[in-house]
Amino acid sequence: MMPEIGQLALILALLMALVQGTIPLIGAHRGTTTWMATAHTAVAGQFLFLAIAYLALTYAFITHDFSVAYVANHSNSALPLMYRISGVWGGHEGSLVLWALMLAGWSLAVSLFSKGLPAVMAARTVAVMGLVSVGILSFTLFTSNPFEPIFPVPADGRDLNPLLQDPGLVIHPPMLYMGYVGLAVPFAIAVAALIGGRLDAAWARWTRPWATTAWAFLGAGIALGSWWAYYTLGWGGWWFWDPVENASLMPWLAATALIHSLAVTEKRGAFRSWTVLMAILAFSLSLLGTFLVRSGVLVSVHAFATDPTRGVYILMLLLAVTGISFALYAWRAPTVRSHAEFDPVSREGALLANNVILMVALAAVLLGTLYPLLLDALGMGKISVGPPYFNAVFAPLMVPLIFLVGLGPLLRWKHVSPLEVTRRLWHTLLAALVAGVVFPLAMQGSITLMVVLGTATGFWILFTIARDLYGRATHRGGNPLTALRKTPAGYYGMTVSHLGFAILVIGITLLMAFEQEQDVRLGYGQSHTLAGYTYELRETYGVRGPNYEAVEARVVVTRDGEFVTELFPQRRVYRVQTQPMAQAAYQTRFTRDIFVALGEPLPGDTWSLRLYHNPFQLWLWIGATLIVLGGLVAAADRRYRVFARRTSDSPADDTGRASADDLPEPAGRSSVS
Repeated sequence: MMPEIGQLALILALLMALVQGTIPLIGAHRGTTTWMATAHTAVAGQFLFLAIAYLALTYAFITHDFSVAYVANHSNSALPLMYRISGVWGGHEGSLVLWALMLAGWSLAVSLFSKGLPAVMAARTVAVMGLVSVGILSFTLFTSNPFEPIFPVPADGRDLNPLLQDPGLVIHPPMLYMGYVGLAVPFAIAVAALIGGRLDAAWARWTRPWATTAWAFLGAGIALGSWWAYYTLGWGGWWFWDPVENASLMPWLAATALIHSLAVTEKRGAFRSWTVLMAILAFSLSLLGTFLVRSGVLVSVHAFATDPTRGVYILMLLLAVTGISFALYAWRAPTVRSHAEFDPVSREGALLANNVILMVALAAVLLGTLYPLLLDALGMGKISVGPPYFNAVFAPLMVPLIFLVGLGPLLRWKHVSPLEVTRRLWHTLLAALVAGVVFPLAMQGSITLMVVLGTATGFWILFTIARDLYGRATHRGGNPLTALRKTPAGYYGMTVSHLGFAILVIGITLLMAFEQEQDVRLGYGQSHTLAGYTYELRETYGVRGPNYEAVEARVVVTRDGEFVTELFPQRRVYRVQTQPMAQAAYQTRFTRDIFVALGEPLPGDTWSLRLYHNPFQLWLWIGATLIVLGGLVAAADRRYRVFARRTSDSPADDTGRASADDLPEPAGRSSVS
């Protein structure tokens, strides 16, 4: 009866979403408190029923219930338990259930932690999220039912896609979805504020922790996907400008612009229209990413759950959400326009330039992703837009962006003297240029102009962070440790994220400049040298897995005659889908990765192998981790909780225009003056 229970739970969740999306919205319009209060009950009910549905589907996977078509298509009796659990989101229908569950979870979190929001604002926010849930659950029930039965019941399932049978994929999709779906919260708050007709510093402060948390989760999902592609596909690379990779990068770029724009709206009351636009755009792009991945219009190694016929529904949902929200924005934008004045050389000016560059980069990625699809749809032929285009367009935009990342936190609000900025920072810039020459020479023994430029920009961020911390610690001559202790978590979150970005930039620069790869043909006892490391194929032997057969090679790696490590790459064939899979092997050290992928057997007891030497690969994962960690630290800033408690006891209009200015400024200021 578990599939039937899950089916009933999905239906009840849809009914709860309908209540959540309508009754509180009407109550907010009429000022009826009891109607607005139904939002909390409806959210809790929807989450409960979706959790039941999700657990019922998981139970069907764990117990091999092949009477459910979705289970029969994405599982097998020999599939390990870990992949039976992750198989729930390994296909189209189950991934939508996970999407809906996470949206209900975010809605429940907003309901529980929105006590600082005025009742009208909270009701509208939760109602908007309920309407999005209605769209997703309707799509799931009417076109993508995960509990659809199959008859006759097969004796065994078709197995999970072998590419998904990896620990990285167990955590990558849920983390990515958390970011995708989390962007619905700032979107809903923005739409609710537009309905009320006013946006102010209080609205920005309510939105910031939600936007930053969703941004961090999305960044974590992108990083995990990059890490998975690096070691699972056997290509030895970390980013391929694949259309599905772009589908997650675009909302992340918009969310990056959003969290920076929110800072200006909160502190200076500027960028209000821009901030609302970014909130709408970020969530719209997350829906676009869902459409691109689920519709089948893209051909990608990452697109596992596609259905062209059902993609039309997602497109309709995307058009409805974006169309209504942008129409509302066009209607209300003139009334919420900010009038704060600032000079181009100021923190506001730097953040504005930062956001403009991010939007240009986003437009470049969007064009490169959608243009081939548009030409194909118009019958004008098929073209492929690959890394040469994206590298040529995207990379140059990052140089001024990186410069602004280092410069922005050092500038004061409203106005800064350009001559004073130059006087204070020229030696920091000079030190970064010197480091850009010395560091790659010391690490790799050679440089190019692009290496110097990329490395120098990374060190520019590092040095400006150090300068800013020193300025805060020594501000007004007090105790440095006391000054740093009084600095809010939001500042440290920003600093850690910028630190991670600097490490990421340096790592990418050196990796792309000095990475080496080579396809070789080796017999037993033969060796090949790449980047100073000698790889010797010692033997191959059979390995039997739970649902696959594999050939494993033992490769001994030495350097200057000294043993470094043994690597054991595999070539697997899964029994049900008979799809060959290369399971690469690699060793990571602080300044390099050595990487081996086993290819096809060749005549004469020889094998093809692909060897990689990837310098500073680990710096990419360290940098991405720090970026995400910084976002979570910033979102946890206690000032948001203090603000919520104060505003919950303060009179406010329907958008919460209460006491945004009663919060303390960060202790210490090292801005250029």
